[in-house]
Amino acid sequence: MRKATISRKTAETEISVEIDLDGTGQYDNKTGVGFFDHMLDQLARHSLIDMTVRAKGDLHIDDHHTVEDTGIALGQALVQALGDKRGIRRYGHFALAMDDTQVQCALDLSARPFFVWNCDMPSQKIGTFDTELVREFFQAIATHGGITLHIDRVHGFNSHHIAEAAFKSVARALRMAVEPDPHMGGVLPSTKGAL
Repeated sequence: MRKATISRKTAETEISVEIDLDGTGQYDNKTGVGFFDHMLDQLARHSLIDMTVRAKGDLHIDDHHTVEDTGIALGQALVQALGDKRGIRRYGHFALAMDDTQVQCALDLSARPFFVWNCDMPSQKIGTFDTELVREFFQAIATHGGITLHIDRVHGFNSHHIAEAAFKSVARALRMAVEPDPHMGGVLPSTKGAL
């Protein structure tokens, strides 16, 4: 039962997240931020993690708190659903091509959060969405999920493609990392005795 439910309420946002690591990529995400919902749908579909997100935020100010706090809640949900991490692959990586763009992701479910972002975007907006919030989301999920997360743009000139390739490459790497490893036999993937 590698599932988790997280509820988070602040003066700025009210968020609930449900995930199932052993799902089929089903999603039902409603944050009030259309482009972000589209990206969360990609994250669920390509990671095969079933995901339901509900967020109410101070969108009259901007999208920042809603996006960042959703990342925080998703990171916390991953920690809860993974439990002691016995038997998982732990590491994941993926190079994803999307039209003009290639984005690579490498990650480690290490419980040692570290974030590297080499994925700048040429424009400040995708529609009404601030492109800098893509970085904020992944920073939050890495920090609160205890993930060493590296995201690198190899090339690309379309900001929509770059953002979407980032979400999809992280999804595919996450899919690999959370998978049970048939060779591990329930053993912790570390020599330290804890993750």
